Amino acid sequence: MADPMAWWSDAVFYQVYPRSFADSDGDGVGDLDGLAGGLDYLERLGVDAIWINPVTVSPMADHGYDVADPRDIDPLFGGLAAFERLVAAAHERGIKVTMDVVPNHTSSQHPWFQAALAAGPGTEARDRYFFRDGRGPRGELPPNNWESVFGGPAWTRVIEPDGNPGQWYLHLFDTEQPDLNWDNPEVFDDFEKTLRFWLERGVDGFRIDVAHGMAKPAGLPDSTDDSTVLRHTDDDPRFNNPNVHAIHRDIRAVVNDYPGAVTVGEVWVTDNHRWAEYLRPDELHLGFNFRLTRTDFDADEIHDAVQNSLAAAAIVDATPTWTLSNHDVGREVTRYGGGEVGLRRARAMAMVMLALPGAVFIYNGEELGLADVDLPDEVLQDPTWERSGHTERGRDGCRVPLPWSGDEPPFGFSANPDTWLPMPPEWAALTIEKQDADAGSTLSFFRRIIQLHRERPEFDGGEIDWLAAPAGALVFRRRGGGLVCALNAGTHPIPLPPGEVIAASAPLSDGELPPDAAAWLV
Repeated sequence: MADPMAWWSDAVFYQVYPRSFADSDGDGVGDLDGLAGGLDYLERLGVDAIWINPVTVSPMADHGYDVADPRDIDPLFGGLAAFERLVAAAHERGIKVTMDVVPNHTSSQHPWFQAALAAGPGTEARDRYFFRDGRGPRGELPPNNWESVFGGPAWTRVIEPDGNPGQWYLHLFDTEQPDLNWDNPEVFDDFEKTLRFWLERGVDGFRIDVAHGMAKPAGLPDSTDDSTVLRHTDDDPRFNNPNVHAIHRDIRAVVNDYPGAVTVGEVWVTDNHRWAEYLRPDELHLGFNFRLTRTDFDADEIHDAVQNSLAAAAIVDATPTWTLSNHDVGREVTRYGGGEVGLRRARAMAMVMLALPGAVFIYNGEELGLADVDLPDEVLQDPTWERSGHTERGRDGCRVPLPWSGDEPPFGFSANPDTWLPMPPEWAALTIEKQDADAGSTLSFFRRIIQLHRERPEFDGGEIDWLAAPAGALVFRRRGGGLVCALNAGTHPIPLPPGEVIAASAPLSDGELPPDAAAWLV
């Protein structure tokens, strides 16, 4: 495995969706001082690093992924001073800080885009983006047939300075997120300033949004794929173009000036060899492989997803990266069946994930056993809801604020009961306060397994060996350390392999592992 001594090679990252972690100022939206106030909680949880979703200046059309100023913190989250306080407080506790950067596009309110609108066709200002003449006798048709990831066309026509309809601009996401033209050298020069700005303020690395994006094919040819909302194939011309790798090499050259800094790419690429190209030694340090987020609670599917992910990383001797959910993917409790069954399976899969070699990402609320929330139509905010014509509900259900304390919403998240997304009353049983006092809670369970992951030498070694397992189960051993992980995804209890059980996601049944459970043995 590449650079096994790097801090991130076996780190547990905690993904913070800042709007939903903790609100310090009573506006109903989480902020950075709220996050700083929760660092003792995260330290006790045992995480090594936090990844913070976007907090830079933004009109919030896509909750921060539409960046108007990449080198300042939005007042909604407390401004730059709050960020600097957070970094210092996290480092005092030995917690690394990584932040989201968004290189594929800007906000339509970014000064560059506003200048492009004012400058008119054929100007240098427009060359920073993709402005094109439309098709049809009067340019009334989009330049090609590309669809937005959020639904609807990927092109919007502008009104020119003379007051007439004119060119179209490309936005692979919302209309308020125009794509940057990375063939223009000004784009990388500005992005380099952004990277250095944050690295010099103590940031320990970046999660790179849409890391398989940025580069566009010459001529912007029509797509022959049938686009679906929030999904695409490896052959989609909108993504995964070869020139993107030169961009990542340039990014890595900047980051290499800051020893210990890490880059983590959001890489929605399925083919192993094409995915592995992003993890070559001079490109990304880590890349999300999302197979486990698309796997049912089925032993064969989980085995294949794990084996495939390990094989993909091994192509370039990269560090594997594991995650079960995030702000774009529904929570695993819901995906695995919901209710008590979903929770049992989610706890079991957390043990599988933490038993594997590599870096682990836990999404805020995962450690509380939260499920997706079925929100009423009128509160939905994800751009996907509107752009899909109300056919795709979007991602709001997995972004609801965390319950901290008390017996009714807003559960200590905020002093304001009108939180940015409503919190369900039934979360009264799942607050941090209640789980903290319960040794059998999901929170206590996560603390125990993260502590074992950090402290036990049996978790050493960069490879695994699959062991014999009954039907509906899987068993593997960490090569080097010797930890054995067993998962029962079947319907009957199974005998455990030899060894001392150091953790289990559910009580054993006459010494056997019950269904929907996992165990660690040494």
